[in-house]
Amino acid sequence: MKNLFILGILLIGLSSCSSIRVSNDFDSKVDLTVYKTYAFYKSGIDQLKMSDLDKKRVLRAIDRELQAKGYTKSTQPDFMINIFTKSKEVIDVYSTNYFGYGYYGWNPYMWGPNNTSVDQYTEGTLFIDFIDVKKKEMYWQGIGTAAITRATGEKKEKLIDGYVAKILAQYPDAQQ
Repeated sequence: MKNLFILGILLIGLSSCSSIRVSNDFDSKVDLTVYKTYAFYKSGIDQLKMSDLDKKRVLRAIDRELQAKGYTKSTQPDFMINIFTKSKEVIDVYSTNYFGYGYYGWNPYMWGPNNTSVDQYTEGTLFIDFIDVKKKEMYWQGIGTAAITRATGEKKEKLIDGYVAKILAQYPDAQQ
């Protein structure tokens, strides 16, 4: 149940768009100019463990980004889009020591305390896969990872839009 909750809030909010780490992987032998139309892979998206509202937000954001790049949604697509998520608990431990170095240099009498702090948070990852319909092979994958925070309403929608935009910005503009 905890894992479902974590995945459900994956895109609820992220601390800020600037904290999103994105990457992509692709088949360099694929000719991207043959892809002009797309559709969502319904059975894959139906299995996605996130709220229906958040699914709609993600799909609308993907639609907006792809249409801005010149692609068209179709019932006879050239490529299908599947999305999935995963999350993990992250624990960061920071330690600072003062070993006799002070403002004016070495001072053997300036042994300070060892300060340790622990930061624990959930990190969520969104994967966006592009799959060639004819070959039934994935040819591009965009990945975005960030710390999960809570947000609601318009703020949540803006965060999701920014998250998706940053991931899809890595997709080459073969249409232009």
